Amino acid sequence: MKQFIAGLGLSKPERRTFRLHTVYMIIEGFVLGILALNEFVFIKSLNGTNYQLSFLFQFSMLVFLFLIVINEFLKRIQNRKRLLRITALVSRLPLVALLLFPSNREDMLANPYFHYIFLLLFLIYFSGNIFINPNINYLLKVNYSHSNFGKLYSYSTSINKIIMLVVTFAYGYLLDFNNFAFVYIIPVAAILATISVFVLSNIQYPDEEQTIQKKSVLQSVKSSIREMQNILKFNVPYRHFEIGFMFYGFSFMISVTVITIYFYEALNLNYASVAFYRNAYNILAIILLPFFGKLISNIDPRKFAAVTYASIAIYIFCLMLTTYFPANIEFLDITLYYTLILYIIFHGIFAATMVLLWNIGSAYFCKPEESGTYQSLHLSLTGVRAIFAPLTGVVFYELFGFTATFSLAIFSLLCGIVLMFWSYYKDEKNVSVK
Repeated sequence: MKQFIAGLGLSKPERRTFRLHTVYMIIEGFVLGILALNEFVFIKSLNGTNYQLSFLFQFSMLVFLFLIVINEFLKRIQNRKRLLRITALVSRLPLVALLLFPSNREDMLANPYFHYIFLLLFLIYFSGNIFINPNINYLLKVNYSHSNFGKLYSYSTSINKIIMLVVTFAYGYLLDFNNFAFVYIIPVAAILATISVFVLSNIQYPDEEQTIQKKSVLQSVKSSIREMQNILKFNVPYRHFEIGFMFYGFSFMISVTVITIYFYEALNLNYASVAFYRNAYNILAIILLPFFGKLISNIDPRKFAAVTYASIAIYIFCLMLTTYFPANIEFLDITLYYTLILYIIFHGIFAATMVLLWNIGSAYFCKPEESGTYQSLHLSLTGVRAIFAPLTGVVFYELFGFTATFSLAIFSLLCGIVLMFWSYYKDEKNVSVK
C-alpha cells in the first residue's frame, strides 16, 4: 500500500488522510457487508411486517432531517476527534445487545417486542451518521486537492466494496446454514464500526477554525435554516442538483423496500441468492469506480447525476421484467434469473456513480470550508423525503402491485434526468451569451 500511495504523487497531508480514510473504509467494508442483508434478515428471520421493514429503511435516512437542527452545532465544534469518538461509542456499541435476542424462530415469534427493539437499536445506530457523514466530507475536502478529491475517494471506496463483496457472500451462506446467526455477527459488526470511527477521527484538520458566537438553541436552529435557505436561493446550480436528487431519492426510497419484498414474496429467494443480487454488482462497481472517480472531477455533477439516474431506472426496469420472464438457472445454491443479469450490470454502474455523487457531489458546488454545511443540507433533504417515500412505496405496492410501484419509480427518475440536462445546458447557454 505504501508503494501505491507513493506513486500517486500526493502531498504529506493527502498521504496521511488517504491512509487513514482507506483503513476506515476497509473496516467499514466488513460492517456494511454484514448490514447489507439487514432488511432481508428482518423480514425472513425476524418475520417482520412490510410496514416495519419500511421503517427500518426509513430510519437510515430520516435521521438526516435533524441536520437542519444541528448543522450550526457541527460548525462550532472545535474538537472533531472527541465528537466522532463519543458518537461511535453511543451509536455503534448498543448493537451488541443483539446477543440477548433469541436464536430460534419459536422464541422470536413468541416475543414480537424483539422487532421493536431491533428497530430501536438501528435507529440509534443510524443517528450516529448525522455526526459522522458531514465530518467525513469536511475532513477529506480540507486535506485533498480538488483534482485528487474524487480520485482518492474512489480508490478507498473500491477497497471498501471488495471487502463488502466477500463478507456479504460469506454472511449470506452462513445465514442459510443458521437463520439466526445475525445475533452473533451483528454485535461483532458493532465493535468493528466503533473501531472504524476511532480511526477516522485521527484525520487532521486545520487548527484555525472560525470562532462562532454562542447562541441559544432556537437562535442556532434559525441560523441553520436561514443559511440553508440562502444556499438554495442563491446557488442556483446546487438548487437544481438537489431538486434532481429529490426525484431520484423519491424513486430510490419507494423502490428499495419493495425490492426486498419482491425478492422474498415474488421470487422466494434464499439468503445466498439475496447476497448475490445485493452484492454481485459491486464487482463491476469496483472496476468502474476509478474511472468515475476521475470523471466526477472533470465534468459537471449534474451531467454525472443524469448517468446515475439512468442506470437505476434501467436496473429497476430489468427487475420488473422478471415478473413476466421468470426463466432462471440454479448454481451454488443461488437462483439466477436471466433478466436480473442486466439488473446486476446496471446496478453496478449505479453503485459506482452514486457512492461518489451522494457522498461528495455537493462539495463541487462550494468552497472547501463550506463542504460540511453543503453536505449537511444535502443529507437533511434526504431526511425530508424519508418522511414519506418509504411508506409510500409499501402502500403503493399493497394497493397496486409490484409493476405499478416500479413504474412510478422509473417515471420519477426520468423527471430527474430531464431536470439535470435542462439545468446544465441552461447554464452553458447563459455563459455563451455573456
